[in-house]
Amino acid sequence: MSRTKVCPSAEPQEILDEVHVRLTDLREMPRVQSLLRRHHYLGCLRPVGERLVYIAADQRGRWVGVLIFCAAVKHLRYRDKWIGWTDEQRRRRLALVVNNARYLLIPNRTVPNLGSRVLKSALERLSADWQQKYGHPVLVVESFVDPERFCGTVYTANGWEELGLTDGWGRCARDYYVKHDKPKRLFVKELCPHARRSLQAAHLKPALAMVEDKVAPRCTQSVREIGPLIQHFKQVPEYRARVESYPLWSLLAIVACAILSGAQRGPKALAGFAKKLSPAQRRALGIRRLPNGWYPAPSQPTFSRALQAVDPQAVDRAVLDFQAQVRGHPPKDELLALDGKEPKHGGGHSILSAISVPSQYYLGSAVVDKKTNEIPIARQLFPKLDLEGRFVSLDALHTQTETALDLVQEHGAHYTLTVKDNQPGIHDTIKKLLPEIPAAFPPSGIDEHARLHPGAQSQPG
Repeated sequence: MSRTKVCPSAEPQEILDEVHVRLTDLREMPRVQSLLRRHHYLGCLRPVGERLVYIAADQRGRWVGVLIFCAAVKHLRYRDKWIGWTDEQRRRRLALVVNNARYLLIPNRTVPNLGSRVLKSALERLSADWQQKYGHPVLVVESFVDPERFCGTVYTANGWEELGLTDGWGRCARDYYVKHDKPKRLFVKELCPHARRSLQAAHLKPALAMVEDKVAPRCTQSVREIGPLIQHFKQVPEYRARVESYPLWSLLAIVACAILSGAQRGPKALAGFAKKLSPAQRRALGIRRLPNGWYPAPSQPTFSRALQAVDPQAVDRAVLDFQAQVRGHPPKDELLALDGKEPKHGGGHSILSAISVPSQYYLGSAVVDKKTNEIPIARQLFPKLDLEGRFVSLDALHTQTETALDLVQEHGAHYTLTVKDNQPGIHDTIKKLLPEIPAAFPPSGIDEHARLHPGAQSQPG
């Protein structure tokens, strides 16, 4: 905050009662920058990205103050410890924290307590204004105070918490910092109850989740963790006679890392993900070094060709082997659920996958061609799964006599099939054979499969 002089002719209480805070528009920004350049010790500021600029004015419309809120500092040791989030959470949720980068009370137009009144008014509307302009609220605000110039009274009077001194680095360019050996006092404030708890939670609330969706995922696997992964993909046969920079097992390992990191899986998204890999990660993933010493990143066409030509069965075996190494073998007593989904970049194909519930072990999958449906593909997938003695759950599409007989007679499994009103024959038959369906699973004796599928009709094999 900039130092100001008190206006001797002003009526303090009158000014405090009349002052109000509003957002600026683009036409006022030249005047804002001019005031900062003349009166603020740090000069003007041209923030990039999300930001809001406020004007504090009296009843006559005369400006008495300027505030700028913009992107928070990427790395702050004390702030990050105070919030309690991980490095990855900070990277993906930093947009929920903002920095009060400039606060100026215009000289000769201020009175005692005006600074705290203006700051309080700005903070009361900051999160709602951010929501309206950028589609998400903000939870925490931070600011820096030069101890050689100010005491930070305005911030402490508004309930801000001082965390300590910074390390004395300042931003010189977008991602470049220089040492200036002038540490600042760091102040922070929660804008809503339990803000820190939300920022450190395993999953953000739905109203905040879109903030993480805007941040491009990055590879969260360390070089040490990548090593065991690539060994399994080396068993997948190479489809090319000549390999230059990217062995097939290297491309498949990048795809696996993207999935584990929550990235999208289309060729374009995979190429973007690969560009964010560090040189050490690229080397660990098996990318071959160029003559200039650089490890390149695969392009979109490279991923497209690889995903079209690779042997899917060999990939499936590699994934299952890797899962067994990391998690062990899936529990035998869990429900096995088969469900089909159409990927966003699947070209119209869908994938039928088998998952154990509730442990979420992947057990196998098969591609459903556009010319057919899931019914025959499910029966082709059954022999690849260990089904003996297990309950298998499928949706109403698979409520077929042949599917049920296949599960029971060929694989020794039990089935849990859904019956809908558009299958009146089966529906009526079940009502006749099991007239007391609601009493079949009393609360005291409900089994795990009925609990997981309360809307399904269960028919043991």
